[in-house]
This record gives sequence, C-alpha cells and structure tokens, in this order.
Amino acid sequence: MSTQSSSHREPAADLADWSGSDLLDGFARKQVSPVEVAKAVIARIDAYEPRLQALYAYDPEAALADAKASEERWMRGEARPLDGIPTTIKENIATKGTPVPLGTAARALVPEEEDSPPAARLREDGVVIMAKTTMPDYGMLSSGLSSFHPLARNPWDLSKNPGGSSAGAGAAAAAGYGPFHIGTDIGGSIRLPAGWCGVFGLKPSFGRIPIDPAYYGRVAGPMTRTVRDAALMMRTLSRPDVRDAMSLPAHDLPWLDLDIDVKGLRIGVMMEAGIGMPLDPEIRACIERAVEVFEEAGAEIEQIPPFVTRDMLNGLDVFWRQRAWMDIGALSEEQRALVLPYILSWAEGGKALSGAEVYNGMNQMIVMRNAAIAATHRFDFVLSPVAPVPAYQAELASPIHDPEEPFEHIGYTVAFNMSDQPSASVNAGFTNSGLPIGLQITGRRFDDMGVLRLSQAWETMCPFKRPWPRL
Repeated sequence: MSTQSSSHREPAADLADWSGSDLLDGFARKQVSPVEVAKAVIARIDAYEPRLQALYAYDPEAALADAKASEERWMRGEARPLDGIPTTIKENIATKGTPVPLGTAARALVPEEEDSPPAARLREDGVVIMAKTTMPDYGMLSSGLSSFHPLARNPWDLSKNPGGSSAGAGAAAAAGYGPFHIGTDIGGSIRLPAGWCGVFGLKPSFGRIPIDPAYYGRVAGPMTRTVRDAALMMRTLSRPDVRDAMSLPAHDLPWLDLDIDVKGLRIGVMMEAGIGMPLDPEIRACIERAVEVFEEAGAEIEQIPPFVTRDMLNGLDVFWRQRAWMDIGALSEEQRALVLPYILSWAEGGKALSGAEVYNGMNQMIVMRNAAIAATHRFDFVLSPVAPVPAYQAELASPIHDPEEPFEHIGYTVAFNMSDQPSASVNAGFTNSGLPIGLQITGRRFDDMGVLRLSQAWETMCPFKRPWPRL
C-alpha cells in the first residue's frame, strides 16, 4: 500500500488551527495574512492559557510586530521559507534577551545573549515566535511540575499532566497555539508529552539538529499536529551550526517527500519494554490495533523480545543523579531550598556515589545502546507504545511519584536516545475516558526520513481520529 501525502483538504475554520503547510499556501495566495493569523493565535492563547499554563515569556506585542514584518516581506515578494508561521520554543532552548530558568526557581534570571541553534534557524526562516514553553526543574521529569513555572495541564483533560519535560510544548500543540512547537528529548521528553497530548513529536537522530549545549543523547525536535508540519520544521532545523561539535554533517534530505509503500516493510513490534511499569490494557489493545492496520497494508510483522534490563535502567539513574547533583550541589543552601523537593531528593542520591559507581552507570548506557541496535537492526522500523500508562494526575512528578523509582515509565523511549535512532510519537487512538495514546515509530540510525514517512502513512491510515480539544 502506497500512501500519498499531497491530498487536498480544506483548512480549519479558526486560523489558530491551520497547519503550517496551509498557512504558507494561504499567505502565498493572499487569502490570509501573518497578522491575521497571529491575532487568531493570541485570541486562542488568551482564552485557554489561564487554565492550561503552557507558556513562559509570552509577548503578544512582539509577536504582532514580527507578524507585521512578515506580512511586509510577503507583500514585497521576499518571503522566507517559514515566514509568518506562529511558533513556540521550549524554555531551555535559548532565545536572545530571554532568561533560561531551566524550570527551577533556583537559577538567576539572566537574559541570554544569543539564540541557540534551533531558535536561530527558525528565526532566520521567518517564524513568528509567540512565546517560550514551560518545563519541569532541570528538565528531569516527565511532568509539567515546576518550582518556577505554574503547573502546566493537559488540554484533553485539565486534571491530567501533559507529560514532560517538553510539557508546555505538548500542551500548546494540542491546544492550537499555532502549528509549530519545538522541544528537547534525552529520555522521552518529546515523545512522552506528544503521546499524552495526542500530537506528533519527532526525536531525530542524535546530531541531526544542532543544539547548544550539546551532550550525549540530547536532541531537539518538532512537536506539531501533523507530520508534514514537522517535516517543514526539519528542513529548517537541520541546517548546520558550528556551535554543536557533535552534530551530523549537513545533508540535503527531501524532507517534504513523505510518500512510502508500506507493503513489504519489515516491522518489529516491541510490546514489552522489559522493565518498569506494566503496560496498561487499553494501551496494549490500541497499539495491537495499530499493528493490525500495518499488517493489513502489507507490512511483515515480527515480535521483538524486550531488551532493556534493570541494570541498564539503574545505571542510567545513577549517572543522571550524579550529573544533577553536580548542578544542584554547587548551589547555596538558600538556592537549593528553592528546587522542587522531588528533584532535590532525587539528586541528593548522587552526592555520595563513588567514581566507580558513576562510571558503571555510564557504561550501562552504552550497554543499553548496543542492546537496542542488536534488537532492532534487522527491521526497517519498530512499533511500540510510547508510555506504559495514559496521562496521569497533573500534580504528580511522575506516574509513580517516587524519587526512588523515577524512570519506571521510560522503558519504551530511553533506549532509542542512547542508540541515536530517530523515534517519533504519533497518536494511535484514545482510552475509554478520552485520553490520547501514543504509538512510537523508531527507525534505523539516521533514517529520519523513513520515520517521518511511516508516521505520515499511519496518520493517513489511522481510523481512530478525534477533533482537537476545546477548553
């Protein structure tokens, strides 16, 4: 079965819900203007944000000024590739003039001197930056809980968590705060909120999008309502930047060529993570239905045994506790008292670790990397749940809410950070109570195009779609 990504459909009635692709077409045809669109998104934010609390450094006046400049470029015939598209950027991705608190009240609010690579690329191509989006302390929770930001909530159910650490980005995308959003991911921080908020989130191959600061496993990636909008963002975000010495060489990839023939693809199915929380029965049934759709389209399906072990997850925990304590332990006693208690308790577990324990933890991440490659290299793609449970209570730091068991919910996602593989979350359906369920699609190393294409195929085939939430 070959899926086509170019079929025409009418844009949404409200300009705040238009896709980036539809906006570019509307701007080019002079059907709509960037100023009209910015005003529609501002109206959506003003209506929803008091309850959603997804944004930081929201500046509607600056956004309108940028939209006016974009409108003038369109009128002069000098439009840039993404000119006029409303965009949010995760708080920890630096933008010039805005402090980066990293989600914690313990950091001084010092304005950044320059845009980080993802923000610089987007601004160069003409997006209208509406706001930054919220995150938990130091980005170390799959939650919107923060000692600095107000508590972010899930637009599908305001009593639930949007996930994290790209918490505000997931909520903003689902709520229609414009079409483009960008998050970061080192263990699931794009895919988990994308799954729990019912949007598309791509964790690209390590190094595909330059980022600063760069460190092992950390990536930035798009969070959007459609796969095509993510592809539009990737065309811009993947341009090189010398500040990231770990980035991949520049490649001129056909980002908007999203057609793929599902028939004959070898697809592995990882229904069990091997570690952590048991898989919720509703999520299992939903992912099994998605697998059946791929099989009916002609894909060759094979089950993959679980490969993440307790030693791997414990090693990851040890290493990241120590890394967190390097930051938090350097604070004054008064500053440490401002850190979210859950994060402080977790990080304190790293202060007495020996060098050998930390090295062993780091080595377990390498063991996890090798295990992921060994388990998946025979397949074109791997399908799995994104998370073992649906969105949980907004006030909790994690589904278990215990700093001694912090990572029991990331068994499906984290290994593909360690292995550098591109991996996405795309909505697969909903629980009986109406909460979104994420399908994870993982590709071979550096096959970002393949993951986008198979995600587009699923977006086209998925029989379980629902209208976007209204608050």
